[in-house]
Amino acid sequence: MPTWKEVTAANPAHSENYARRWRMMAEQGEDIDGEARLVDALSPRAARILDAGCGTGRLGGYLTARGHDVVGTDIDPVLIEHARRDHPDARWEVGDLSVDPVPVSDVDVAVSAGNVMGFLAPEGREAALRNIAGSLAADGRFVVGFGAGRGWGFDDFIATAERVGLELENVFESWDLHPFTADSDFLVAIFRNDADG
Repeated sequence: MPTWKEVTAANPAHSENYARRWRMMAEQGEDIDGEARLVDALSPRAARILDAGCGTGRLGGYLTARGHDVVGTDIDPVLIEHARRDHPDARWEVGDLSVDPVPVSDVDVAVSAGNVMGFLAPEGREAALRNIAGSLAADGRFVVGFGAGRGWGFDDFIATAERVGLELENVFESWDLHPFTADSDFLVAIFRNDADG
């Protein structure tokens, strides 16, 4: 699978088209907040939240409106500009999860939705998970979802997450918590920081 950098290099209009698609879905009344509702339910009130691979700020903006302290980071400066314009009450930073330091620490919950994991270059996957894990508070959680067929098998992803100090709590096949089975083509995983591991 191509990385996000490769996708946008091949099609410079991709980022604007991506932002437009989400805006149109919201205008048409589609439910685009399922991931955010789950993260809100898992978070303490007024939580410190990292939106890792935040895109246009759709998820982090929802959480900010519910009183959470959100910092989002994304590799795409076009999407970060959309996030800053549409959700000015949160903090949005351009950064590569595989290379750059995460711009916040001691977070209650880190979240990575929208197939972010599938857009990471294979050589940067473990580093990205290590950076996310390093941003967590001692009992912080990481909630992540992505689809199969994106070049990173679920078993390998979970093993890599555990290698960097994340302890798997639960797996589901959807953001509305349907049970994960051997046939599931989507993974939602909830990890806890294994500070003692």
